[in-house]
Amino acid sequence: MTSNDLHLSRGVTAGAQYVLDVDPKRAGWTYSSLRVVELAPGGSHTFTTGDSEWIVLPLSGGCTVRVEDEEFQILGRGSVFDGVSDFVYVPRDARVQIASGAGGRFALAGAKCERRLPARYGPAPEVPVEDRGSGSCARQVRNFASADSFDCDRLIAVEVITPGGHWSSYPPHKHDEHRPGEEAELEEIYYFEIEGPNGFGYQRVFPSREGGSDVLAEVRTGDAVLVPDGWHGPSIAQPGHAMYYLNVMAGPGETREWRICFHPDHTEGYR
Repeated sequence: MTSNDLHLSRGVTAGAQYVLDVDPKRAGWTYSSLRVVELAPGGSHTFTTGDSEWIVLPLSGGCTVRVEDEEFQILGRGSVFDGVSDFVYVPRDARVQIASGAGGRFALAGAKCERRLPARYGPAPEVPVEDRGSGSCARQVRNFASADSFDCDRLIAVEVITPGGHWSSYPPHKHDEHRPGEEAELEEIYYFEIEGPNGFGYQRVFPSREGGSDVLAEVRTGDAVLVPDGWHGPSIAQPGHAMYYLNVMAGPGETREWRICFHPDHTEGYR
């Protein structure tokens, strides 16, 4: 894929329902999806899950999620920089309605799957928060739907907050091969928001094989970067502007797991 296919600037995939809409067909792969829906005060959005499982995650605001005859209240948050949010998991083959009295922006992180698991509420206090890295590589990881913290069939999703001037997704790593016990094959989407006006960051993806993915993108709020293969990282935040990204991953492995391989040229002196 070309760099233009991998870096999706804000609005490029927007349609009548979503301000961001990346499905497997658009990405050119099999499993991972991400949508962002904006609701005006009193607004609602209804969708069918089809052959995918989804997590409804507030980026700003709160909402009610109705899944067939079940209803869940999400308190949400003012912005992604305010802290961890609660969320709702919705299964495949279901009809879902999201409604918000005050309005807001909501991410729908999805993965094509086989099992139909029950709809569930994810409380914010139960989200594991991890401080990863040190010095200028320190960042916060919110493992709300990591492989070992919340049960899904294939979907893996986490949030990362990178302080201004810091690097994250570092050392560069990859997960594009099935190597049992060492590396899992996972398609990945990065969705970005930058704190403060005029903020930006950078995202690097470079080939792990001949003809592989290669992009250096300046990213701003609402942008996404697709990682079908290749080494990815660093993600670099502009000084004075914290960077948020939502990672959505899924793959063909029989076991749902996040196993990565670090680039051997960039680990010395870091770990």
